[in-house]
Amino acid sequence: MPIVRHTPRAMTGTRALPSGGGIDAHWHDENQIVYAARGVLSVSTDAGSWVAPATRAIWVPAGTVHEHRAYGETDVRLVGLPVHDNPLGLDRPAVIDVGPLLRELVIAYTEEPEDGTAERRRLRAVLLDRLRHSAERPLHVPAARDPRLAAVCALLRENPADRRGLARLGAEAGVSDRTLSRLFKAEFGMSFPQWRTQVRLHHALRLLADGMPVTAVAHRCGWASSSAFIDVFRRAFGHTPGAHGAGHGTRSHGDRP
Repeated sequence: MPIVRHTPRAMTGTRALPSGGGIDAHWHDENQIVYAARGVLSVSTDAGSWVAPATRAIWVPAGTVHEHRAYGETDVRLVGLPVHDNPLGLDRPAVIDVGPLLRELVIAYTEEPEDGTAERRRLRAVLLDRLRHSAERPLHVPAARDPRLAAVCALLRENPADRRGLARLGAEAGVSDRTLSRLFKAEFGMSFPQWRTQVRLHHALRLLADGMPVTAVAHRCGWASSSAFIDVFRRAFGHTPGAHGAGHGTRSHGDRP
């Protein structure tokens, strides 16, 4: 069994991760906001995975065992918050909106030393206020518990461009499409097409972060056309995949432990 680190305090600061780099499984006694000012970052738990480019951040509640993975050169910004500071009112991981003001607040707060000054307390108060107004976004790929559902999900995680429907996928996994449809709703709270779209978006973000052209990403992830991919991507992330691939974010500010 892999070792899971316990870090009582959730770090506030910056950390630079190379493409493919990560932070191994750990948990802390505080809440944490995880934001990639540059690159793409995913957070994974036993319940699934969440992914965020520079227009989104990931909320990790206290006590959650999680690990990070970077796609593209990633400038990670971490904001630790005591348990009583839960501006989102969430007890589970989530992806939230990051507008221009919140982005600048997170960057400023993670670059300044924790010196306890009145100026820093005011910055923190504004940061918490903006977090309270951040909308949650459905950018979660949940993990299956039922082995039949897990087998089908594994097929599409390995090849998001697979366009087979539930009947053909189920035949390979030895389960009926009716049973699979019920399992998707019961375990994930979403339909099969909705889940597959989440998988494709997660995969697309990773490919874009590695510099793959938009047309190639659309094809590799199973969209019928680049225009269809661009439309779905814009609605999910608030910008086009072309803008994302152009380096949506800021420069990295170095690694801190």
